[in-house]
Order: sequence, then structure tokens, then C-alpha cells
Amino acid sequence: MAVVTVAAAPVVLGAVGFTGAGIAASSIAASMMSSAAIANGGGVAAGGLVATLQSVGAAGLSTSSNVLLGSAGSALASWLWG
Repeated sequence: MAVVTVAAAPVVLGAVGFTGAGIAASSIAASMMSSAAIANGGGVAAGGLVATLQSVGAAGLSTSSNVLLGSAGSALASWLWG
């Protein structure tokens, strides 16, 4: 289950609009970016959710993120399916 969780992250991010080329127009990511910019007075905060998801969408997950996501996926699977 952990491998599926880690492998699915980039696919899911791309599907909602966080791509290697930037945030896709008219996507869920674009809507999130717009909301974040309005909430922050016109800019997207560095280190915020939208900025972090865009970074992962563009560059992929770091080793530590892969480990963390895999651990979370394993814990969730254990909890759901005992």
C-alpha cells in the first residue's frame, strides 16, 4: 500500500493541475492558487500549501517526503484493513 501511495502522489498532483510546467489554467490548482493569492493580499505565500504542492508537482518528491508519505500510507492501510 505504501508504494501505491508514494507512486500516486505525482499522478494525483498532475491531475489536479500541479504540473512540471507550472499550474495548469482552469484547474483545481489554479483555483487554489487564486484563493491563496486573494487571502494573502495578492501573492502566494512561500512555504504555503499551494507553493509546496507546486514544488512537488514540478520537481517530484524528495527522499524524506517519499519516506513520510510511505509511512503514512502504511499506517492508514493498517488502520483500515487491520
